Amino acid sequence: MNQFAPDIASDPLSTFLALVLLAMSVASWTVIVYKTWFLRRVGTDIAQGKAVFWQASDVAQAVRALQSVDRNAVLTPLAQAQQQLMPNTLGTQGDVNTQRTRVLRDALHAVLQRLQWGQVLLATVGSTAPFVGLLGTVWGIYHALTGIASAGQLSIEQVAGPVGESLIMTAAGLGVALPAVLAFNVMGRMINRLEHELEGFAHDVRAL
Repeated sequence: MNQFAPDIASDPLSTFLALVLLAMSVASWTVIVYKTWFLRRVGTDIAQGKAVFWQASDVAQAVRALQSVDRNAVLTPLAQAQQQLMPNTLGTQGDVNTQRTRVLRDALHAVLQRLQWGQVLLATVGSTAPFVGLLGTVWGIYHALTGIASAGQLSIEQVAGPVGESLIMTAAGLGVALPAVLAFNVMGRMINRLEHELEGFAHDVRAL
């Protein structure tokens, strides 16, 4: 091993940046695995929930049937929205259609916020991880060249080893960022599709 490698490995800033990249990787993969399972489950719930809802004979029966298949409660809040109008409040002032639209809108926004969970983290990791890795590379090269300068002699072996080890930080940053960016884009498309289905259901419930 190159004589300067222990200095690089023991450098506090390099160690800290490596730990930051590790934390980013663990956090992003946790979100990726959970949201993949969650969005697939929601997609199944929406398909089954819409089917049982519209097969019911009345709204009360439809809500009960919906609750039995809506495991993540994404359609049930929309179906129950019209039952949430409280008398003698500001929310019940004005046209009934306006009241129902407002309640449905609030319920829909609450569900959509749950679907968007984790997207900000994936976007943050995807945009910042390469720069964290680049910072580690720059610092590692500086640290290595400082050590070489203090040794008072220079050779290609002394430069290539520390610099090559420092470049690993850039590769690590890219390795953390790429899965996060890909997952953000793929899940964004899945969320958009689910949002359209939920908005359509909310519109049909309002008309009902």
